Amino acid sequence: MSEFRIHHDVNELLSLLRVHGGEGAEVYIELLQKNRTPYVTTNVSAHSAKVKIAEFSRTPEDFLKKYDELKSKNTRHLDSLVYLLSKLTEDKETLHYLQQNAKERAELAANAATSSSTNFSIPSSTSKMSLQELEELRKQLGSVTANSSAQQPLELTRKILRDKQNKKNSGQPIPVFPSWVYERPALIGDFLIGTSLSTDTTVPIGTLPLASQESMIVEDLLYVLIGVDGRYITAQALVGRQNRAFSLDPNLDLSIKELVTRILPVAASYSAVTRFIEEKSSFEYGQVNHALAAAMRTLIKEYMILITQLEHLQRQGLLSLQKLWFYIQPTMRTLEILASLATSVDKGECMGGSTLSLLHDKTFNYTGDSQAQELCLYLTKAASVPYFEILEKWIYRGIINDPYSEFMVEEHELQKEKIQEDYNDKYWDQRYTVVQQQIPSFLQKMADKILSTGKYLNVVRECGRDVTCPVAKEVIYTLKERAYVEQIEKAYNYASKVLLDFLMEEKELVAHLRSIKHYFLMDQGDFFVHFMDLTEEELKKPVDDIITTRLEALLELALRMSTANTDPFKDDLKIDLMPHDLITQLLRVLAIETKQEKAIISADPTELTLSGLEAFSFDYIVKWPLSLIINRKALTRYQMLFRHMFYCKHVERQLCNVWISNKTAKQFSLHSAKWFAGAFTLRQRMLNFVQNIQYYMMFEVMEPTWHILEKNLKLASNIDDVLSHHTSFLDNCLKDCMLTNPELLKIFSKLMSVCVMFTNCMQRFTQSMKLDSELERLTLEHGTMLGPPTKEERAEEAAKKKLTTKLLAEHADSLHLTSGFEATINKFDSNFSTHLLDLLDKLSVYSTNDCEHSMLNIIYRLDFNGFYTERLEHMSAERSQKAPPLLPHL
Repeated sequence: MSEFRIHHDVNELLSLLRVHGGEGAEVYIELLQKNRTPYVTTNVSAHSAKVKIAEFSRTPEDFLKKYDELKSKNTRHLDSLVYLLSKLTEDKETLHYLQQNAKERAELAANAATSSSTNFSIPSSTSKMSLQELEELRKQLGSVTANSSAQQPLELTRKILRDKQNKKNSGQPIPVFPSWVYERPALIGDFLIGTSLSTDTTVPIGTLPLASQESMIVEDLLYVLIGVDGRYITAQALVGRQNRAFSLDPNLDLSIKELVTRILPVAASYSAVTRFIEEKSSFEYGQVNHALAAAMRTLIKEYMILITQLEHLQRQGLLSLQKLWFYIQPTMRTLEILASLATSVDKGECMGGSTLSLLHDKTFNYTGDSQAQELCLYLTKAASVPYFEILEKWIYRGIINDPYSEFMVEEHELQKEKIQEDYNDKYWDQRYTVVQQQIPSFLQKMADKILSTGKYLNVVRECGRDVTCPVAKEVIYTLKERAYVEQIEKAYNYASKVLLDFLMEEKELVAHLRSIKHYFLMDQGDFFVHFMDLTEEELKKPVDDIITTRLEALLELALRMSTANTDPFKDDLKIDLMPHDLITQLLRVLAIETKQEKAIISADPTELTLSGLEAFSFDYIVKWPLSLIINRKALTRYQMLFRHMFYCKHVERQLCNVWISNKTAKQFSLHSAKWFAGAFTLRQRMLNFVQNIQYYMMFEVMEPTWHILEKNLKLASNIDDVLSHHTSFLDNCLKDCMLTNPELLKIFSKLMSVCVMFTNCMQRFTQSMKLDSELERLTLEHGTMLGPPTKEERAEEAAKKKLTTKLLAEHADSLHLTSGFEATINKFDSNFSTHLLDLLDKLSVYSTNDCEHSMLNIIYRLDFNGFYTERLEHMSAERSQKAPPLLPHL
């Protein structure tokens, strides 16, 4: 059951129970989603559940009658519902609540009815109506009801079906019978209410001798058996979809009447079958029902031949009522089964696969009756022919030709060109979907493979290659399911191999994934060093000031001047300046198809102006059909991993630049060397943290996971396995890189911010120390036009250098004293240590509680010498003291 279906059903249930307020539907939906399984764990026993409910019910006969009625309609999930109801009979608390709720709803309905009925008045009758007038009124009402409830709904149903089918097949309108077919009821072959056989005056049958009565009734029966009213036997008007009833002359001899009553069910069955054939022969009801109606028409023709032979005997005076009863008996069972099938299809409003399910179930139900089973098998085979033609085209060629929406697979209008923009990854999952009610029960187990087989072949066809399964055979209905399984399995294996070979060999899927890994997972070290050297100044600008074409040119230069030049797919790599930072992007992706989606998407990308470094990301051009695997959803995950690592690499470079610039300070003899040494130590701790985090992500998360992906791709047998392995690879990388845990990501972002602020502070301090010493120096060091410097000039220059150094040192010390530099460094140290301990503590908790053992590696690397162990143990002890004590077991 899909998530949408759960939402719909829960809200529908709350609406029916008139439950408002409280915790709302979300609580129940979340509970159901947590406890549901993707497969059926038990087979419910409908018989025992039915017996239990019947014992519990006050009116068991009504319940069993309703159950049989729903079963005849082929209602889906009926047995599961009955099983659920049987479980409810054991839950006294729930039963009490439902009874109370039903009472409240009944009171509300009664109040509403009382208030609305005050506007109406029932006329009183002062005169009594005779029995004859009452009978005439009943017939008139029955005729009106028959006309209004039979003709109009059929016309309306045909129109609704026609509009639906024309909407689906906009280019090919569905053919329609001319209107005169429906306007001439005499063409139907069923009884015409209100007409008689002839205009002759009818002799009262009670005045005739017994032999004459029998002769007249035999003649009437032969007419009634082919849908024409007789003189003494007439059909009553239909009310809704009820079976046909007949009126007999009350003066008929009782012995004759008894035998006639036995024969009339044949006429009632013929009437039901004839109406079904005429109705379902319309194009609007689909090819399966049309084929079923055609098969029934063939059987009815044989029945008509029998009636014709009996009429011939009657004209010769050789047909008595007993003989008629004898000759008609074999046909009675056939017509009874046909009428039962027709009624079930009508009541269930079955089309396509649901019709075949009903026929298949009926065939199995007649296992002990060989004649009835053979009849149902004949009808099912005939009705399944058009369905199997659609099935064969789908599993052998990947084409759906289903103008009447009868097939189990439904096609939706989704364009593959938009797959690059679709963050929800809808194309593969929603272009073709399974329609549950159109799955024949004998193909239920193979539904997923049927869907996948056609999808695989369709992808290859979309690439311009015509494929046809070499092991294609005609699918014929049989009671042995093994025949279907073998044919579908062969088609599935062929389709899987064709698409997998097409993607792996011709489209080089693994090579494309390896290329993406080089750039998005920062696999090419020399390329990134060169690229970041080239673009460092450009990426420092605000994102609005960056010229994208300049970045593209620098990217091209970096690709050509590094080992990435050997990558055949390097031209697919593009620059993408995102309108939001990594955290916002992550929240937008996590909010897809949730209540927060509109709010997050409609909000401003960011309140602050992003720098190029914060907005920078790569993008990758992926063409069909590789876009099925490397879709926008996957590329977004790659982008988040890249932006995360790219920013870490930027922070590392900034810290290394601080180390380089700090080399200048070592030439000065500073009186405040102690606080300067503290800044050096903090810089080294930050650098150690950033480098170890990068090492962990690249060599302990991405590389091992990538090797697992490559191994799994070699073993994959179909494209769904490839999709699953690729998604699993990205999910594991995101999870182990802390990108799916907002709490860890928040702490990590704070640590990165502290590092960046520290590097900016140190850079500003170093810049303030760089006085223009070149102006203080003499040019004698490089000599003059008169020649090299003399010994006296060199001594004078050395004295000036010493004086300059002393001045710089005093300047640095005075700068330290005036700006509180030592306090600033101590504050950076405190913030960094606090956030780092918080991160290590949270990692320890998650690795223990959620069994994320890979995250323990970060702790081991950052706390390799036990520097933080004591503090972490202290924090763990404090946390355990704050936790509530466990209650003792009683």
